[in-house]
Amino acid sequence: MSVLAWAESPLQLVGAAEWAAAHGRRVPLAGRLTAQMSSTADELVERGAMFGPSEPYLGIPWNLLATHRHWLVGDGFSGQFRLAASILRPRRITFLDDGANAIAFADALTGRGPYSRPGVVERGMTRRLVPFAIEQVLGRALAGDVEIFTAFDFGERRSADLADIGVRVERHRFEWTRRTARPFTPVTDGRVLLGSARPVDGRMPLAEYLDWVRREASLAPVTYLPHRRESAVQTAAVSAIPGVHVWTQSLPAELILAGATEPLEILTLPSSTTTTLPLVLQGTGSVIRSGRSEIDTEGWSVTA
Repeated sequence: MSVLAWAESPLQLVGAAEWAAAHGRRVPLAGRLTAQMSSTADELVERGAMFGPSEPYLGIPWNLLATHRHWLVGDGFSGQFRLAASILRPRRITFLDDGANAIAFADALTGRGPYSRPGVVERGMTRRLVPFAIEQVLGRALAGDVEIFTAFDFGERRSADLADIGVRVERHRFEWTRRTARPFTPVTDGRVLLGSARPVDGRMPLAEYLDWVRREASLAPVTYLPHRRESAVQTAAVSAIPGVHVWTQSLPAELILAGATEPLEILTLPSSTTTTLPLVLQGTGSVIRSGRSEIDTEGWSVTA
């Protein structure tokens, strides 16, 4: 069955590369034109990702979707996915990780949660398409043609609920990403602070965000990796803080940090990186600090 990766974020592109490597299949790519997408796709291809022809797009790639019956989909909550799935009715669907929404989407499929992106009030066509899209997905699941390819641990109960409706869960640990990683050496002494788009999204005042960066930098210098969606104003304000070295990259943190060989201290606000980076940095002795908890790269949490 012909397969197509329909990706809208850099993490989804990485997931598609991991899936292709795990299954030994060359996968054509439809990549949405958003921040870091082109550079991430180019980097993955240079590292040997098994991608076929890649086409950038805006909106829904109707022609590509219509000619491929197996879709690797990054965002199961997307209104565009709901519309395309309702009309084109793919034969098989594999859902890739879309950050922490992977858990919420799994719960939406089993009825443990609503079929809507967390924290978003849906209106109009996006909301009206819910019954059509969920009927299509659950119908394919009943036939054994839906899977979730994920780095997240769903737990026994959630995994059992998914199995009951026919959804298979296949986990990965960024094996291909680690195997093909380029060497990484932080500019500062092992401390890396990951930028966040929370101020841009209205989830945190910029002044509070800058206070957080300032507190961390006062303890010891940090290498700051800006978030792909943070504003130029935010990055400029961070760069003015003593002890902060801004290192602008056009790749997701998972690709940048995978080549680390020495222990790192990763500083972050709560995000999906607290799940992905312990896998990416496994065996390096690195620690991820988020809020008041530490997560070591062997997979357990320690209270700070």
